[in-house]
Amino acid sequence: MSAAAERVGVTELYASIQGESTHAGRPCTFVRLAGCPLRCRWCDTEYSFDAGDRLDIATVVERVRALGVALVEVTGGEPLSQRGCRPLLTALCDAGFEVLLETSGAVTLAGVDPRVTCIVDLKCPGSGESERNLLDELAALRPQDELKIVAADEDDLRWALAQLRGPLRATAAQVLWSPVYNELAPDRLAAFLLAERAPGRMQIQLHKVLWPDQDRGV
Repeated sequence: MSAAAERVGVTELYASIQGESTHAGRPCTFVRLAGCPLRCRWCDTEYSFDAGDRLDIATVVERVRALGVALVEVTGGEPLSQRGCRPLLTALCDAGFEVLLETSGAVTLAGVDPRVTCIVDLKCPGSGESERNLLDELAALRPQDELKIVAADEDDLRWALAQLRGPLRATAAQVLWSPVYNELAPDRLAAFLLAERAPGRMQIQLHKVLWPDQDRGV
């Protein structure tokens, strides 16, 4: 089977405004792949755990092209849990798109096309999945990659800062700090970052500001 004919399970495919990362505010097409081996406590995309629609990679690329947006993010669930994710990323790059991958930090990045910008989570203890972090891979992220920290409370913040000053001190990725929606007040996160002179930048989920009553397609 050719790479273009390989199939992936797709939960949804749509154009919206990028709500997170250093690309926040840009028009972006999202390809949400189905399935995830993690069960983070505050997951807001549990609907992606189902199998999704099985589409061949060529069809996915054509649907992305039809939306006419230059920036594409492959997300999930955990997109790398599907065998077809890596060839899909390469096919999107070959088609001329600027490609982002949002992934959990719990599945290896080995084999991901180097043209892809990887946005990788550092799972804090409050998520219930901190034991899954592949710290060696997070430490090896490149300057074009991004390390996303989602914190539920000050314990998470202090734990994450200890990782950045310890096993992750060599990472070249841009560090992004986010509060868990409706759990950690954004101003508390801002105060912590200022008090601790923490590396990186703060972000909030722009799509939840723009479309607070919508869970899908945003």
